[in-house]
Amino acid sequence: MEFWKMNGAGNDFLILNNLEEHLPVEILPQVARTLCERHMSIGADGLMVVDAPTQGGDYKMRFYNSDGSMGEMCGNGARCICRYGYEKGLASETQTVETTAGIVTGRRITERLYRVRLNDPTTVKLGASVEVDGAEYPCAYVELGDPGIPHAVVPCHDLKNADENQLRELARKIRWYRDFPKGANVNFYELIGEDTVYERTFERGVEDFTYACGTGTGSVVTVLTLRGQVSGHGVKVDMTGGQLIIDVEQNSGRITDLFLTGPTNIVCKGEVTDEDLRLAK
Repeated sequence: MEFWKMNGAGNDFLILNNLEEHLPVEILPQVARTLCERHMSIGADGLMVVDAPTQGGDYKMRFYNSDGSMGEMCGNGARCICRYGYEKGLASETQTVETTAGIVTGRRITERLYRVRLNDPTTVKLGASVEVDGAEYPCAYVELGDPGIPHAVVPCHDLKNADENQLRELARKIRWYRDFPKGANVNFYELIGEDTVYERTFERGVEDFTYACGTGTGSVVTVLTLRGQVSGHGVKVDMTGGQLIIDVEQNSGRITDLFLTGPTNIVCKGEVTDEDLRLAK
C-alpha cells in the first residue's frame, strides 16, 4: 500500500487512499492500531483513509485514532487531507470533505497553509465544572458536529510550567468524567495575551497529550469568544507543535461559522511493508 505521512502543527497522521487500495472498512481499525504504533510500525496520532463520497462531496475522510477507535472528525487532519486531496488531483483549491461529523469545507491558501471550516458547535455548556478528587475545576463542554466531537475546556494557570505528569493524571480523570456521555478530549488553556492562547490537549483515542488539536482549539476559542475574553477574529493558539489560527463568526450568541487555519507538512511518502499488518477480514 502507498502511504503518506503528514502533520499539522505536530499532530501527525498516516493517509491511505482507499479509492486505490480497496480495503474492507471492517479491517481499518486494526490497520490504524498496527501502523500508528510508534515503536513497532510507522507511528502517528491517527489514520485517515480517503474513500468514495456518498453525500456529494469531493471524497470521504474516514478518521481513526491510534487505538483504532473511529473519530468523528479531526481539524488538523482535515487540513492535511485537503492538501492531500489537492495534490493528488481529487479536488480543486476549494474542496468539500465528507466526515462522520458532517461536511467540512477546505481551502488552499498557500502551498503549505490550509484553512478549513470546522463543524458547527452543536452543544455548548459554558458552566460544566468538574469535581476530581474532592476539588472543583471550572470547565466548559463543547461538541462540534453531529454526532458531536466532545471537548472539555479547562483554564489552567501557568500552563507552560505545569507538571506534565500531574496534568496528565488530571486530564485522564476529566476525560472519563461521569457528566460527559462520550468521554471528552481535555483542553487546558491559558490566555497569555490579547487574542493569544496557550493550549495543551489530551486526546481521547490517543490517551495522551498531542502536539496540537484543531477541533480542540476551535472549542477553546468558541468558549472564550462567547465569554467575551477574545475577539473571535484571528485568535492565535500556541501549542507544542506550533500555532493555529481560529476565526469565529457569531450571531445573537450563537456560533455560525468556525474556521481553523494552520500549516501542513508532508513528512514522507512510501510503501507500507509492515509484516505484522493483517489485511484479512
